[in-house]
Amino acid sequence: MAAANMKAVKLRIKSVQNTMQITKAMQLVAASKLRKAKDKAMQSKPYLRTMKRTLTTIANENTDFQSPFTKPGTNPKRLFIVIAGDRGLAGGYNANLFKFTEKEMEGQDYAVLPIGKKAVEYFRHRNAEIFTDEYAEVAVVTISECFRIAKSVCEAYEAGKFGHVSMCYTNFVSMMSQVPKSSALLPLSDFENPEEDQEPAVKNLILYEPSGEEVFNTIVPEYLAGILYTSINVSVASELAARRTAMEAATDNASEMIENLSLFYNRARQASITQEITEIVAGAEGA
Repeated sequence: MAAANMKAVKLRIKSVQNTMQITKAMQLVAASKLRKAKDKAMQSKPYLRTMKRTLTTIANENTDFQSPFTKPGTNPKRLFIVIAGDRGLAGGYNANLFKFTEKEMEGQDYAVLPIGKKAVEYFRHRNAEIFTDEYAEVAVVTISECFRIAKSVCEAYEAGKFGHVSMCYTNFVSMMSQVPKSSALLPLSDFENPEEDQEPAVKNLILYEPSGEEVFNTIVPEYLAGILYTSINVSVASELAARRTAMEAATDNASEMIENLSLFYNRARQASITQEITEIVAGAEGA
């Protein structure tokens, strides 16, 4: 009986060791991809600053400025762009985002544009109205696809299909902290110059053709595409950081489990040897 228990424990140790190798490999892969995702997010910020500065300049220097993208829509229906992950094994990354998104959507008439396999599965399961599910894998969404998404969203907003457009994603705070966040995309309302862009006041002599409004309306989809692309990269970085943390914890737990099982195996083996010695001694004395 003891031998059978020892064999089962030995098989259990081997199984946990194999699992630990997998979790360790996933931890290393996530860590290696994380730097690239963070770099891509940082590289897109200068583009966003330039677009924001141009939009701000046009809006502030035209007294009779009007744009459909700065006016709240009359339709109470909202569009939520939800950026989630493609896979699990990332701790509470996806669950926390969906819980946060549900609170944002509570009491609203809405449609969803899910990006990422988990987002598509989640909202399909809940029979939510889906704007499009073409972008079911967030890790392979390119900048050109972000431009297509932004253009289609702007066309739908301009046509009055939605009165408000928001985006829910996970913001990368640090390696140990990733926080769900909501960002309003349309209508545009914040035209204050960012602090990092403050420059000496200079009279702007730019003349926009055919008009400032036309240029503004043309730039808005490009600007939203930049926001979307940056948010996707930030979300991917958050997912990788969450997976790295989860796999690191799983590896540590597996190591601790192996240590406990090895201790139990050694004790059982020692007890078995002691029993055999006792039986041999008892047999010798009986003879």
